[in-house]
Amino acid sequence: MLPTTENNNMPLDFAGRVAVVTGAGGGLGRAHALALAARGARVVVNDVGGTVNGLGTDRTPAESVAAEITAAGGDALADSTDITDPTQVDAMVARALDRWGHVDILINNAGVLRDRTFAKLTPDDFRLVLDVHLIGSVHTSKAVWPHMREQHYGRILMTTSVSGIYGNFGQANYAAAKSAVVGLTNVLAIEGARHDIRVNALAPTAATRMTEDLLEPELLARITPETITPGALFLVSDDAPTKTVLGAGAGVFAVSKMQEATGVHLDADHLTPEDVAANWDRISDLSEPHDMDSAFDQTRRYVELATARTAGSQA
Repeated sequence: MLPTTENNNMPLDFAGRVAVVTGAGGGLGRAHALALAARGARVVVNDVGGTVNGLGTDRTPAESVAAEITAAGGDALADSTDITDPTQVDAMVARALDRWGHVDILINNAGVLRDRTFAKLTPDDFRLVLDVHLIGSVHTSKAVWPHMREQHYGRILMTTSVSGIYGNFGQANYAAAKSAVVGLTNVLAIEGARHDIRVNALAPTAATRMTEDLLEPELLARITPETITPGALFLVSDDAPTKTVLGAGAGVFAVSKMQEATGVHLDADHLTPEDVAANWDRISDLSEPHDMDSAFDQTRRYVELATARTAGSQA
C-alpha cells in the first residue's frame, strides 16, 4: 500500500494531476513520488540511477519505484533521463504529455555530492554539482514552463539545502548550487505569478544516500524522508504559497527568509568607509527587518530613505 500524508484539517487531493519527480529512485524523491501517487497523481519517476558522486547509470531504481506505484493501483512512468541534457529533458516531458496530456507539478529533487574542502575541489567537482542541482533544475523547469503557462496552472518545487542558506564545511560546490536554486525560485515565482505558477523551495534534512555517511545513526533514524514529504506535498498543492523556502526534518517545518535591516542613509559629506564603520551597529540592526518582494523593491526603498533624509535635512 502506498504511504499517505493525511492532514485532518485540509485533505490534499492530487487526483488528475501529473507530476514529474526527479531523483525519485530512492530517498526523498521516492517518498515524494509515492505520496503523490497515493493521493491520485500520475507520476513520472525520473532517476538516472548513478552513484551519489554522479557516476554511472541504472534504470532499476526508477523502474522499481514506478512498479511500486503501479502495484498499488497508481499510474507511473519510469524515466532515466539525465537532467543535465536539455534534449533528454524535453523528450521526458514530451512523453508525459503524450501519455497524460498535461504536466501540473515538477519536483526538482535530483542531486549529487562531491564534498571536499575548497582547497581540494577541482573545477570538474564544482561544475558537476552545479550542473545537476542548478542547471538540471533550469532544464526541467524550462521544459514544463510553456505548458504550465498555457494551462494557467503549475507547481514547481526546487530542492535547496541548509548548506546553501547557512553554509557547511567542505561543501562549497553544493552550497553554491543550492543557494543559486533559491535565486532561481524567487525569479520564477515572480514571473509565474500571473499564470498561477507557484514556485517554492524545500530545504530538507533527511536520511538519504547523500547523508548516511555524514550523520550519526541515531540522528538518521529521526530524519527519514517520510518526515519531510508532507511539506513537499503542501508546497505543490492547489493552496500552496509561492516564493517560499521551507526547512524540513524530523517532522519539524520552518520557513526561512532573507530579510534586510531598516538601513541608514549617509549623506554626501559622510560617504567614507570610516562612516560605515561608525554606523555599523545601526546598519546591521535587524530588530525591525524588512521583507523584499523583488530587487526593485529594495532599490525603491533605498531611494525613498535617501530622499526622506535629504528632505529632512533641508527643512
